[in-house]
Amino acid sequence: METWARALLFVLLFVAAPAARADAPWLDEARALVLRGAGEQGALRVDVQFGALDARLRLAPCEQIEPYLPSGAKLWGRSRIGLRCLRGPTRWNVYLPVTVKVFGPALVASRALPAGSVLAPGDLAQAEVDLAEDASVALRQRELAVGRTLARALQPGASLRQSHLQARQWFAAGETVVVVAQGRGFAVSGEAQALTPGIEGQPARVRTERGRVISGTPVGERRVEVNL
Repeated sequence: METWARALLFVLLFVAAPAARADAPWLDEARALVLRGAGEQGALRVDVQFGALDARLRLAPCEQIEPYLPSGAKLWGRSRIGLRCLRGPTRWNVYLPVTVKVFGPALVASRALPAGSVLAPGDLAQAEVDLAEDASVALRQRELAVGRTLARALQPGASLRQSHLQARQWFAAGETVVVVAQGRGFAVSGEAQALTPGIEGQPARVRTERGRVISGTPVGERRVEVNL
């Protein structure tokens, strides 16, 4: 990610310079660094938009500026990079807003869909969307959405996100479930009794036939996975 931040600063400085040429060789190199930093395939379209520093800032001249990624920041959607002066009459540190848009194919609503709708194939279409505009994952496969219930309304053309779907309950407390414990190169299974409901995306506790209580991830109808 440090390489990514340096690439962003490189683009910022040279695009703002009157002498920069659109065919300068560093443009392709900078774009490649940005694509790698975004963690996406080169086929996806990436758009980097830089914000502006606070107009009230009066920064001293600096011979060496170091870009860095602030703690907790992620270069995906709305974020920021840090710029600090390492060599100059006055040391300073500022933050530059940046918006990273990563475009790729995903499902969108083909019509207005109210909350509580059970999704049918005709409710969805494929379109290019900004995958980074929402923290929730954009769904790309119809089979992951058809038959699911919307937790919130969607406008036509809005991308369908994992958070837009109501969480499924795979089993209830007291039901017998299959527990699959898996590690590197092996997997074992057995039956257990659910002590808590199996809600999608939430851990569930079960009691094995030997009386041991363990936590796992509900992944399907009366099925729990435990990673060892």
